[in-house]
Amino acid sequence: MLARKRKQSRTAATVPVLVVGLGRFGSAVCETLVRQGVEVLAIDVDNDRVQKYADEFTHTVRADATDGEAMRQLGVPDLTKAVVAIGSDIEASVLSVITLSEAGLDTIYAKAITRKHGKILRTIGASHVIYPEFVMGQRVAHMVTGGLSDYLEFEDEFAIARSYAPAETWDRPLSESAIRTRHTITVVGVKRPGQPFTYAVPETIIHQGDELVLSGRIPDVERFTTLAARERLRTNASRRSP
Repeated sequence: MLARKRKQSRTAATVPVLVVGLGRFGSAVCETLVRQGVEVLAIDVDNDRVQKYADEFTHTVRADATDGEAMRQLGVPDLTKAVVAIGSDIEASVLSVITLSEAGLDTIYAKAITRKHGKILRTIGASHVIYPEFVMGQRVAHMVTGGLSDYLEFEDEFAIARSYAPAETWDRPLSESAIRTRHTITVVGVKRPGQPFTYAVPETIIHQGDELVLSGRIPDVERFTTLAARERLRTNASRRSP
């Protein structure tokens, strides 16, 4: 039965998102969904975890997602979206996806720890496979070596990054520096020190110290941001020199 139901307004059309597994990844998913006003049905086989989050999430339940009958009793077939946040127990991860797929859920996001694990999950019914450790590793590597403030890579060789503006863009409007034409990337937004982000338009003038939100093909984004990274390294080195 439900460990706790938070008191909050809801409409008849509200359908909870099922989250299987309340480890670090699963609980983070639940917290973000709740902040967005989305109801959550969070389940885990560990009663301590269920009780830990009983007051934080919409519904918390001690249940086994590999048990089809238990899922039917919880009304899972009436849901449309689920996140299988189990990572280390591959067998439980696979069986949970199978059970939810057989229950008729349209959209299943599943965490994978290896490419082979992810391939299996897709084969048995996961519509989206997530590699949180791999994705975070990519972001940190680009931030460390490329001078980026943030980096997000997509499956279709597309990336979004946040980087300091290179010298070739300073004190000129974007229409004049022609970044899109010369580097095949798009400047989506600009962050000036002490000011909020603003959307970029052709008339936007870029200054030294500005941060740019960029989008484009991965090689193009990496190549462009390398310019700014090298310049910042040279600038910092010169400042440290006596």
